[in-house]
Amino acid sequence: MAQATAALIADDTGAAAHGAAGRRIADALRRDILDGVLAPGTRIRQERLAEEYGASRVPVREAIRALEGEGLVTVVANTGAWVSRLSLAECDELYRVRERIEPLLIRMSIPGLDDADAAELARLADAMESAADADEFVRLDRAFHDLTYRGAETLMLGDTVARLWNRTQAYRRVYSRLFLRHAARAVHHEHHLLVHAIETGDADDAERVLLGHIRRTRLALAKHPEVFDDADAASLQ
Repeated sequence: MAQATAALIADDTGAAAHGAAGRRIADALRRDILDGVLAPGTRIRQERLAEEYGASRVPVREAIRALEGEGLVTVVANTGAWVSRLSLAECDELYRVRERIEPLLIRMSIPGLDDADAAELARLADAMESAADADEFVRLDRAFHDLTYRGAETLMLGDTVARLWNRTQAYRRVYSRLFLRHAARAVHHEHHLLVHAIETGDADDAERVLLGHIRRTRLALAKHPEVFDDADAASLQ
């Protein structure tokens, strides 16, 4: 009996260790994908990850499965895993979904935002106007929109929106390089309009501005199919 109990404890301890390592690897891999260190289409080699993080193949496989569930990694049976890629049609559909659900999320969020949140949003909107490059802009833009949604208490909508953002992050970064040269004024203006709507508690205006804000990006991406080649290029890494 004592030996059986000890074996069970050892199994539980091993499973817990694998779980913790898997979460650590998944967090690091997710960050590399979202930060553009790993471009769409990059091969993910399990043995290299195991060596890099001093882990066995088990937590590495758990991390890859977790990111596959988030849509960030594509696994082909008996072949391997890659950072997920999007076609223009797939990205267009994701943005159309965002146009429908993010205005609802910001409406739900506004009552939960306070004056300090509005002040931080105004600071982020100003900072985006002076961003040094697309990477800085994308980081600030994500922080801005995440904060606009922070006041909402949801069971699934917030997580759904976060996953949609993650799926399109690489393409938004490349698009932002174009936008910073050609469409900066309109996008910055929309950010400030969102801040004003939140300051005044005008959920109707916030919904209207946000829908147009997301739609603008979708339509611009449709005019620049080369973004989907550029985002897959090694130059993004």
